[in-house]
Amino acid sequence: MDTKHKLLKEYFGHSSFRHGQEDIIDELTSGRDAFCIMPTGAGKSVCYQIPALMMKGITIVISPLISLMNDQVTSLTQSGIRAAYLNSSLSSGQYSRVLENIRCGAYKLIYVAPERLTTESFLRVCREIDISLVAIDEAHCVSQWGQDFRPSYLRIPEFISFLPVRPVVGAFTATATQRVKEDILSILKLDSPFTITTGFDRPNLFFSVIRPEVKKKKLLELMQERQGSSGIIYCATRKTVEEICSTLCENGYNATRYHAGLSETERKQNQEDFVFDKKPVMVATNAFGMGIDKSNVSYVIHYNMPKNIESYYQEAGRAGRDGEEAECILLYNGSDVRTAQFLIENSEPNPELDEAQQENVRRLEYDRLKYMTFYSTTNDCLRGYILKYFGEAPKSYCGKCSSCLMQFETVDALVPAQKILSCIIRSGQRYGRKTIIDILRGSKNERIIRLGLDKLTTYGIMKESSEKNIRDIMICMEENGYIITSAGEYPVVRAAPGCMDILKGRTSFEIKVPKEKLPAKKREKKESYSGEYNVDNNLMNRLKELRRELSEAAGVPAYIVFSNAALADMCRRQPTTAEEFLEVSGVGKKKLEMYGKAFMKAIKDYKADFNR
Repeated sequence: MDTKHKLLKEYFGHSSFRHGQEDIIDELTSGRDAFCIMPTGAGKSVCYQIPALMMKGITIVISPLISLMNDQVTSLTQSGIRAAYLNSSLSSGQYSRVLENIRCGAYKLIYVAPERLTTESFLRVCREIDISLVAIDEAHCVSQWGQDFRPSYLRIPEFISFLPVRPVVGAFTATATQRVKEDILSILKLDSPFTITTGFDRPNLFFSVIRPEVKKKKLLELMQERQGSSGIIYCATRKTVEEICSTLCENGYNATRYHAGLSETERKQNQEDFVFDKKPVMVATNAFGMGIDKSNVSYVIHYNMPKNIESYYQEAGRAGRDGEEAECILLYNGSDVRTAQFLIENSEPNPELDEAQQENVRRLEYDRLKYMTFYSTTNDCLRGYILKYFGEAPKSYCGKCSSCLMQFETVDALVPAQKILSCIIRSGQRYGRKTIIDILRGSKNERIIRLGLDKLTTYGIMKESSEKNIRDIMICMEENGYIITSAGEYPVVRAAPGCMDILKGRTSFEIKVPKEKLPAKKREKKESYSGEYNVDNNLMNRLKELRRELSEAAGVPAYIVFSNAALADMCRRQPTTAEEFLEVSGVGKKKLEMYGKAFMKAIKDYKADFNR
């Protein structure tokens, strides 16, 4: 067995690499820079942690959040790998001790916040040690065109240039559009890098969009069906977080909250309660979650629509990190769009950008919001929509999203589309979607009458159609490039250059609508934990209880002791010797030493009880 496979088994407990991991490791250890796009849960960290163990010197991992560093370092330490972090959570004394330990060669991996890179004390130490690799996690943060731009990431090239010898550099991210990819390669000054995109798809995730009449009522129904599972509920505002968390607690759910308005002490405590499964439900704004590696999150519900696909996919991707079946549910209504527009208009300006750059960023945010709205309203495959957004060419049917499992019929909508376009043009292309709908439906509201819009020939020509029906057709027209909605707080609908094909009837125009009288296909729920093998649930519950006891004693989250997938493999193999226990996926030598006896005893006891 070669070195990389030995390290994978000894420290991480796996017998084989996932798609792309081995190629990345080979390139980095050969001395070549690398740029890697891999979906959440695909094992990006192994791609730089194995090279860190193989290379002679120290690896610096640049990471954006304290929680991510804490989680990674705890996990590495539990696996027997020497690692530490440098960030604002350390006292000055602790910080100095870590620096001295680095100087003495006590660690193989150092996780550091980007803000710390160019500090005098850190640079001084870095000039004295042998740095073999710099790994940049969440590399999309370097781009102002991305959803998580962090100006401190721009310091990375400066830091690398200060080092006596340029190390190998690896950049890693889960979400990046073409523009962001170009920025990462250019700004980070990667040298002829090996570039790999292993794909954006997360096959274990089920995507659904629900458009309920009363969101809170629907949320409680969803929670009732998921009792006992760990999940995250994302809300757009702090106020909504408070409201939803209170509602859940009042209805008997063990929930906690997280948003920027809470004190740092409370945020930390609430996060720990969630990570340690003391409170399995987290209600939060988008301030929560980046870097949280909690592997047993079985659902993520977005109570409000996020501002862009990148954020949605990143947040939804916090479900099912252990490879188990998980759900990503979006509750959508039209007010979500208005909330998102308000948040864009009232967001804090980035002090690193001038006024023109800031305006350009705002314009891009509106553009991304448009695509998020399309996702929330489309009747096409949801997984396919996300993958196409990131530049992939997916199948038109995935079989694991609410659109694919809904029964639809295709309806000819050419004439309604012609009426809508005619109304937009005749009204001067200066009104928003709601006003166009009001004109078409013959609304008698004061504004329509005052502006004389009731005198248009298109006034009332779709009075038999519902507002929802017209809105759905307009969204589909925009998706297909026949109309354009301007960016800004007061968006205006205009005819697109290709609209004449519709107006002149030179093309067909069809839309998919749900068959209201036919029930949707039921999604089949998997009973097995592993998705591959049926496991004994009674044994699984015993092992989970043992894991909880051991994690509390060690002061680490339960998933760091063993993931659900590892427990499921134990249930299948039922190991009773050290050799058998090492065959379990996710069990390395250190985990065997720390936890093997306790789990093997539990399995032996269970088998004895079963055979009585």
